[in-house]
Amino acid sequence: MKKILSIAFMGALMLGCGSASKVKNDLATSNPIVTSIDITKVSNDKLPVVINPGRFVEETVTYYMPSVVPGTYALGDYGRFIDNFKAIDYNGNELTVTHPDQNTWVIANAKELDKITYYVNDTYDQEVVGGIGGEMPFSPAGTNIEPNNYVLNLYGYLGYFDNLKNAEYSLDVTAPATFKHSSALQSTGVKSSPDGAAITNSYYAPRYFDIMDNPMMYGKLDIEEFLVGDIKIVLSVYSPNKVHSAASLKETVYKMMEAQKKYLGDINSTPRYDIFLYLAAGGEGSPKGFGALEHHKSTTVVLREQSSKEQLAKSMIDVVAHEFFHIVTPLSVHSEDIHYFDYINPTFSKHLWMYEGVTEYFAQHFQVYEGLATNDEFYAEIMSKINISHYFDDEMSFTVMSENIMDEPYSKNYINVYSKGALIGMCIDILMREESNGQRSMLSLMKELSNKYGVDKPFDDDSIIAEITKMTYPSVGAFLQTHVVGTTPINYEDFFKKVGLTMSNSEVETNYIQNSAGFIFDANEEQTHIFFSEGVKDNSFWAEQGVMPGDIVKEINGTEFTIEKAQLLLGSMYQWQPGQDFEVKVERDGKEVVFKGKLAQAYTNKKTLMEDENATAAQIALRKAWLKG
Repeated sequence: MKKILSIAFMGALMLGCGSASKVKNDLATSNPIVTSIDITKVSNDKLPVVINPGRFVEETVTYYMPSVVPGTYALGDYGRFIDNFKAIDYNGNELTVTHPDQNTWVIANAKELDKITYYVNDTYDQEVVGGIGGEMPFSPAGTNIEPNNYVLNLYGYLGYFDNLKNAEYSLDVTAPATFKHSSALQSTGVKSSPDGAAITNSYYAPRYFDIMDNPMMYGKLDIEEFLVGDIKIVLSVYSPNKVHSAASLKETVYKMMEAQKKYLGDINSTPRYDIFLYLAAGGEGSPKGFGALEHHKSTTVVLREQSSKEQLAKSMIDVVAHEFFHIVTPLSVHSEDIHYFDYINPTFSKHLWMYEGVTEYFAQHFQVYEGLATNDEFYAEIMSKINISHYFDDEMSFTVMSENIMDEPYSKNYINVYSKGALIGMCIDILMREESNGQRSMLSLMKELSNKYGVDKPFDDDSIIAEITKMTYPSVGAFLQTHVVGTTPINYEDFFKKVGLTMSNSEVETNYIQNSAGFIFDANEEQTHIFFSEGVKDNSFWAEQGVMPGDIVKEINGTEFTIEKAQLLLGSMYQWQPGQDFEVKVERDGKEVVFKGKLAQAYTNKKTLMEDENATAAQIALRKAWLKG
């Protein structure tokens, strides 16, 4: 952290930055909200922001920072990262401001309001644990302020006025001239400081949604631009230790997106797509929630810098492919809850099975369909999702869960949208192909819905299943009513039989942190320690060592195992190889137990999906239509 500056100096700095105030006769309702972010004036690891809305005619106005942003399904409460909020009148004096909750500021005597100034703290260096639903926003939805990198998820820096959410925005971002940057937001100009040390890029947004929907990245970046068909892809990579580069990932991303575009066919796509990849070095101050967050024209991604080139390439295919497929749903096909999203008190659609589940299914299915994965690799992914789904409540209505996703017991089942949600997409895909003799599919259905609705026309949440039934077949409607609206678990073997597949048990290799169903570690409710779960019984290496469920992990190879270090240490264990020395200390019934020696290959028993040698010609034909079209 930099040395803390005096309050007086911080106030003077705030008043001195940003664009000039509007004259008093510029009505806020008739002009863009003028905003500025100045990276060159970061103080105490905080970024200064100036908001100039124009002249209000109301006595009181309210300024909000988002509580939730689309695609996250968890509280972000970005107002808690705002410091030294000031409302300044036309004479340079402070107006009275009340702060009733962490995301709201009420400004009195608003007719005299000239501008708002404040500082923004970032989220990355405050993360303790990763993942959706943690105390901090999920890393790809977070913000970063460090000397060489700035992740500008703009909803973390800019808010909106209660009566101006649909107003136009102009944004100036000032940064050192040595920095590279990228954003899909419309650029309106560039200017240099008199000494050439700083450059200000100006942007335009038609409304607050477009501010929210267009992240930026600034800093010492690696950037590659290339065309995939008629789409301009801009890949921006920040690797703090220069382990990876945009150039090293370019071929992987190109092949992936070329295959995606071919898979999507005539679905309308954006003319430009930005991928912002932040590679976390690990340790204190580093983001710990790995994954990505979608936007209409871009995606923000956070992954581990220590990953090998092959591991990073696989993660990019799985993660970025998922986000790009969101251009189908919910970006093109979505309900009113999403279209008219309330950033403070949101309501949620019943159809996460579509938004996240079908999207994840496409992200896996296109790989086998376009030859990026073998049939067996695709089958293994399907079985992995079945195994993971069994960790969750299989009798929970998916529509009820979706509508109440912020509340328990539904929120703890959210992650199942990427497993059972994807399997729902698979089952509908097989049904569609069966009913149409291979001519229609889950993808063709989404194309039809996209043509009917699209970006600017939401569907009615309560009637979309009936509408899908009318557009497709009674079997699809019955499946949705029984297994998505209803609580009946899916018998996946019924669907595998349709395409000539069968399941059998076999012993397969695994790593040292997983079994066939997932991770073999768990944390207590207070998140104070991590222990081996029941799943450790299904990992041959640890079972043979004598590790027991409930053993609390204290040290890994001499390094103390804490919640703060869990991501880093588990990541290193994931890369362990047979023959290496290891030492793990655990606590069992209050006593220390030590396991040490050389690593041997770990195995786990799992069900595998394979092609049935006795499949009929009709089953084989349907399988071919499903996997290859």
